[in-house]
Amino acid sequence: MDANSASHARDEVDRLIAAWKRERPDLDLSPFSVLSRITRIARHLDIARRDAFGELENWGFDVLAALRRAGAPHQLSPGLLMQETMVTSGTMTNRLDRLEELQLITREQDPADGRGSLVTLTKSGMRAVDAALESLLENERELLRTLSVKDRDVVAELLSKLVTELDGD
Repeated sequence: MDANSASHARDEVDRLIAAWKRERPDLDLSPFSVLSRITRIARHLDIARRDAFGELENWGFDVLAALRRAGAPHQLSPGLLMQETMVTSGTMTNRLDRLEELQLITREQDPADGRGSLVTLTKSGMRAVDAALESLLENERELLRTLSVKDRDVVAELLSKLVTELDGD
């Protein structure tokens, strides 16, 4: 993109790339065209999630969603919740304490393991996570409104390929 086409940039990233090309024509700026856009989309997604989750916040949604996805009786050990949400034991304990205070979960001794416990989603927790999920999906649909179903499928496939490679490292 030359200086003239900068005025016809489709988005802010195009404008930034045009400026860098003018200043550093020796560099391959192609990573910017993808990853800078992903960063900008992530900011919009953070806002959409914050709006959807409200008081629940991202971390609360993550824990409740793991329990919801587990299926009836919507119960997991703290260890499995740590794996599902990729947090440490201390972090999980703090999260469970807070969710229990909000009466969104209960904790009880695991009958199969006297030293372990089980975390169970309450009816209030079920309503909270279901409402947050519905709100999130509505917000995410709005973020993707300009893409056709086919375009969404293509983007999802390409991002899956990239994430699979990055997570494999």
